[in-house]
Amino acid sequence: MMKKTIFRRRKKSGIPSARDWDRGRWARMRTAMTRWVPIGVDIGGTKTHLRSCLEQGMGRDLVVRTSEWRCGAYDHDIPGLIALISGFADGATPNGIAIGSHGCDDEAECAILQKPLSNHFACPLRVVNDAELFPLAMGLSSGIGVVAGTGSIAVARDQKGRMHVAGGWGWAIGDEGSAPGLVREAGRAVRRHIDLGGARSEPLVEALCEAFGLNSPTNIGTAIAKEGGASALGRHAPVIFYAANEGSSLAKRVIDEGAAALTQLVHHLKLAGVSDKDVVVGGGVILAQPLLANAFSHQISDRFGATVAVTFLDKPPVLGACVLARQLCSAGDGPETSIVSQHMDIQ
Repeated sequence: MMKKTIFRRRKKSGIPSARDWDRGRWARMRTAMTRWVPIGVDIGGTKTHLRSCLEQGMGRDLVVRTSEWRCGAYDHDIPGLIALISGFADGATPNGIAIGSHGCDDEAECAILQKPLSNHFACPLRVVNDAELFPLAMGLSSGIGVVAGTGSIAVARDQKGRMHVAGGWGWAIGDEGSAPGLVREAGRAVRRHIDLGGARSEPLVEALCEAFGLNSPTNIGTAIAKEGGASALGRHAPVIFYAANEGSSLAKRVIDEGAAALTQLVHHLKLAGVSDKDVVVGGGVILAQPLLANAFSHQISDRFGATVAVTFLDKPPVLGACVLARQLCSAGDGPETSIVSQHMDIQ
């Protein structure tokens, strides 16, 4: 009797029983239910995160290194991204695709990526900057997204939907407050310190020399140049915070100046006409380093008072892409999502 009751409850709730599974009915049900799927994509400088945007928090994820498919040449990157999304869909038909992409720093760059993807997938599709995913991921309808990681940038839309960007110039001439930007500025701080007769025992001087394997701080500039890229240079950023905790006034100044530069990005967007109050901050270095996060919060408060509220991203940005993908499905003429499948529940 107990087994029959359990079986009836399963049938009523729609959960397949062992008998259904053995007969292969669940496999046929799964094929039918996974016909349509909205897909969210977060393309960062280091990793690319894809998610099937299912209802009630259920989703299937794929995370790959961005360098596995992206080299910076559009004739190569677009086929690579198409193959990545198609493979991830695994036979399902996307009915809405939203992509937040590192490096799409204005409307024209977003369009260059969006047009061929839209032509291929023939479904509602939108490409935005990856920072634009931050507010959506945190449940906000709009806001200023600030990245401080491998690079630094602030992005928002005005009330007419126009994209505004501050920063994002690359570590060689910009990206202040990012991991490589902080290392570059730390090298400059050490240079000034030594030129003015400062002691080589200063914690930041010692930390940078150890990080780069140098016997003399006079070679720090050459060592920074030899790193060759943002990710390689940025991996040394933790030593700046270590030095600050060891009492380095140089390191503390570098951190404060980095926070000031990030605050200035927000100010530039405000001058451009962005009216959003909410600022959502993400990126590897600012989320991992409380000294930088706290300095940024304090400087935003000092500069804007209660007119700006800072939130630190604590959810994966791809959630923002899923919000946008679902909006595209709702606004488009395509079929509604009808997926239950075996995917994991990922928050």
